[in-house]
Amino acid sequence: MKEYWLDANVLVRFLTRDNARQSGAVEALFEQAGRREVLLHLDSMIVAESVYVLMRYNRNRGEVAGALLALIQNGGVQAEEEDVVMDALRRFGATNVDFADAWLAARSARDGRPVASFDRDLDKFKDIRRFEPAG
Repeated sequence: MKEYWLDANVLVRFLTRDNARQSGAVEALFEQAGRREVLLHLDSMIVAESVYVLMRYNRNRGEVAGALLALIQNGGVQAEEEDVVMDALRRFGATNVDFADAWLAARSARDGRPVASFDRDLDKFKDIRRFEPAG
C-alpha cells in the first residue's frame, strides 16, 4: 500500500474546492484512502497550518473544526497524536481561542500537567490548570 504525508495545501484544496483541477485530484486521493488503497498521514503541524489558512477564507471556527474532524475520521487518514488533534479541534470549534491555545489545552488535559502561561484565554477550559509565573 502506498503511503503519503498530507500537506496543508491538499487539505485546503479539498475543503474549499477553489481550484477545480486540484480539488478533483485531491477528492480522488481521499476516495482511494476511503477504500484503503492508500494511507494518508497527517501531521499535527499541518492541521494547525490548515486551520489558519481556512480561517483566512472567512470560514467560522465551527465549520473549520468540523471539516477537519470529518477528514481525520476518514478511514484512510492517520493523524499523528489523533486524540490530541481531535480534542484541540473540538475545543477550537467550541471556544473563542486561537488553535494553538486549544492545542495546548488538549495536551494539558491529556497529560494532566498545568500550562505555564500569562494567557487568560486558557482559563476558558475548566478541565485544565493554568500556572501564571510570578517574580
